[in-house]
Amino acid sequence: MPSNESDDRTKALADRLLRHAGAALEIYTIYVGERLGLYKSLAEQGPATSVELAARTGTAERYIREWLEHHAACGLLDVDDTGAAPDVRRYTLPADHIPVLADPDDVRYQAHQGVEIARAGRALPDLVEAFRTGDAPPPLAWEPEGRAEWNRPLFLNLLAKEWLPAIPEIDRRLRSDPAARVADIACGTGWAAIAVAQAYPRVTVDGFDLDGDAIAAARKHAEEAGVADRVRFAVADASALSRTTGYDLVTIIEAVHDMSRPVEALASARRMLADGGVVLVVDELVEDEFTAPASEFERYHYSWSVLACLPGAMGDPRSAATGAVMRRSTLRRYATEAGFRDLDVLPVEHDYLRFYRLIP
Repeated sequence: MPSNESDDRTKALADRLLRHAGAALEIYTIYVGERLGLYKSLAEQGPATSVELAARTGTAERYIREWLEHHAACGLLDVDDTGAAPDVRRYTLPADHIPVLADPDDVRYQAHQGVEIARAGRALPDLVEAFRTGDAPPPLAWEPEGRAEWNRPLFLNLLAKEWLPAIPEIDRRLRSDPAARVADIACGTGWAAIAVAQAYPRVTVDGFDLDGDAIAAARKHAEEAGVADRVRFAVADASALSRTTGYDLVTIIEAVHDMSRPVEALASARRMLADGGVVLVVDELVEDEFTAPASEFERYHYSWSVLACLPGAMGDPRSAATGAVMRRSTLRRYATEAGFRDLDVLPVEHDYLRFYRLIP
């Protein structure tokens, strides 16, 4: 390779890492804004100086001033007069940024990324040791921030209002007699189950997850949403659910790739079905073949796979060790080993999710 081409490539990588370091640090400042309610205050109470925002949120003015200046410098906030004294400049959260930074009910909300990235960083020392031993790092404590509920707006706005209605056989069964029964495996904090119950007012939904803290949060969410009479949650291992039967729909949403024993979980899902029932798997929209360099989304999924998804499954000596980049052929293999004949990719469009119907 000619030296000038080598120098260009070296410089490009050095520049890339510097940009990415700035982007990572920006995400951490977003964590601060989300945790302290700074975006919420700017969105609901309007523009503020550092003095006013600190008073509104019970925080220290000097810290808030630096955060506001950073956000204005990064284009996340607008500032009325850069030449004014630091403590009298007035900062505005632009209307176009409110859905992304201050409205957790909007499908475009991304401030949760601060929580996700902060939690991932907290686990890094244990992850380094896990790389050496081949074991799983210890699970992160629920506190201080709990789990980022990034899927909440997706489920409440899209799952049962757009995605399920786009699958006629599922939509028809959820609306017909007798009232349908739904199971949501790896339900997390419950928003998929709640969304289904809200959109289909006669169905009953049972959610199952290994995480006791997630199940406690899910029960609280169901109570607050007014559907606790039709939505129940239980701590349970997906591979041990086959004694719970008679479900017209079993969903596994963004979870098969995280499971240590996905074949056993899918086999349980198949045995849980009533006659004519459907298993719906929703997972990452990844390429069908390994490519390098890959697309931006593929790189994003691989990053989460290295940091969280694969490590979370490595504690079981019989783990399938799938990782977040679960290709269509991998899920097909798991499904056939679990007793399904095949799978269909459903015509539901989303930027980073793929929808599968498993064929019993």
